[in-house]
Amino acid sequence: MAKSKKSSLGRRRFLKGAAAGAAAFVANPQGGQAQHGQEHDHDHDHQAVPSDLTLRVKALESLLVEKGLVDRAALDSIVDTYEHKVGPHIGARIVARAWVDAEYKRRLLTDADRAITELGLGGQEGQSMRVVENTPKVHNVVVCTLCSCYPWSLLGLPPVWYKSTAYRARAVIDPRAVLREFGLEVADDVQVRVWDSTAELRYLVLPERPPGTGRLSESELAALVTRDSMIGTRKVNSLGSSSGPRGKS
Repeated sequence: MAKSKKSSLGRRRFLKGAAAGAAAFVANPQGGQAQHGQEHDHDHDHQAVPSDLTLRVKALESLLVEKGLVDRAALDSIVDTYEHKVGPHIGARIVARAWVDAEYKRRLLTDADRAITELGLGGQEGQSMRVVENTPKVHNVVVCTLCSCYPWSLLGLPPVWYKSTAYRARAVIDPRAVLREFGLEVADDVQVRVWDSTAELRYLVLPERPPGTGRLSESELAALVTRDSMIGTRKVNSLGSSSGPRGKS
């Protein structure tokens, strides 16, 4: 027990020093290290960290790397993964294939995991998937009421609003009003279905193919598909942007 308390105090002391060190680093990159080179646990005001998120992230990253708690190469690998290997462009490929291949679409709607694997896609946080189709009479919306379960490998990192308490609660209670706030007006004769993702089952919306795209190639169609359209908060149009203003990331 004594050892556990000592370890906990050590972690708190380090985190407190890390925050102070980050502030000093951003305020004075050259002298911050000297000023806070030794760990301390006294209370006094420090220079506030600037509001610029990029500066704060870089400061904390540099401090954690210096402390040996984070490997910079590992961080670069993670960033590269979410910039190039996973993201909405992966889900868009699945949607475009379903739009041009009726048999693939049938397999996608009946056994999403197998159909996604056919394209060499999927992976962590993209397993145990179910794809639900938007039609002229049915509009689907995905939410996770308990936390923020989300198919990362197909859509990338979830947007901030998807994880917010307001969206998670209101999307179930009054989905039409929520969609309206995204700039998407759903007609009264269209049924709105809300799907609640869990750790065991995640959902992906197959949006309607926009009119006037009959001559587009599969890759050109994929370029029209957006992240929000695969969550169900917007539709896809032939101009490459979904209906309504873009939601916050």
